Amino acid sequence: MCDTCGCEGDSKITYNKPGEEHTHDHDHGHGHTHSYTHDHDHQHDTDKHAHDHKHEYSHEHSHHDHDHEHDHAHEHHTHEKEHDHPHGKEIKIEHDILNKNNALAERNRGYFEAKNVFALNLVSSPGSGKTSLLERTIKELGSELNFYVVEGDQQTMNDANRIAALKVPVIQINTGNGCHLDAEMVNKAVKQLEVANDSVLFIENVGNLVCPSLFDLGEAKRVVVISVTEGDDKPIKYPTMFHSADICIINKTDLLPYVDFSVAKAKEYALSVNHHLVFFEVSVKTGEGMQQWYQWLKENK
Repeated sequence: MCDTCGCEGDSKITYNKPGEEHTHDHDHGHGHTHSYTHDHDHQHDTDKHAHDHKHEYSHEHSHHDHDHEHDHAHEHHTHEKEHDHPHGKEIKIEHDILNKNNALAERNRGYFEAKNVFALNLVSSPGSGKTSLLERTIKELGSELNFYVVEGDQQTMNDANRIAALKVPVIQINTGNGCHLDAEMVNKAVKQLEVANDSVLFIENVGNLVCPSLFDLGEAKRVVVISVTEGDDKPIKYPTMFHSADICIINKTDLLPYVDFSVAKAKEYALSVNHHLVFFEVSVKTGEGMQQWYQWLKENK
């Protein structure tokens, strides 16, 4: 799974609040960005931990004039079924990773429900306008709703600093090489953020339409944001993301006269993947369509 999307290699995940020193970092030195293969109450024995996550498959193959056998053990391969392999058989096991994440996501969801926190997971490609959407929403609804924000990016505090300028509590998760947030990251971030009862929590995921679709964070609703500067066939190119979403926001509608994008076609494609999707057509820059989005937020809070 994650080894096919760049989510691999040694990485350090950090949790930072604007204006403060690093509040927490966690070193994942086992060839995968996230902590799916170990519990967090363990000790880190560096040499052992670096490759203690067992490869659950083996395969043999020959390269020209020599044969060799590899015993691999990446727990982040997980289909729980055998696949014919050109050089033998390969058994993948992706099941455990998602099971662990989903169990913690349910804990997050119970926590949010107990505190009456309306948690929204915002997902998109890079540059679709998620942060700008949050900025305008917070500015124009800040007197009516109590907002908290978790920002997810591989590096920098840029987005968290933009939100902090609005005097809203925010924490930045930097995932290093990781291409998505997971339930454990959100769990740690929310504890440090100290989200109040009766509030709205925006979780801005890492810009990526692939891996974030697989990871439940415990959110009440998943909001996928696309812009008219992208292709209108995004929903059928990345169907898992649109299938898992509840809301689709089509942003930058002020640019429609200048781009080759059909809103009707984008909706048609999206509904073919998920006929339950609710759409909002907005221009964050001009404010067009934002009132409908605000009304939905207030009604569903």
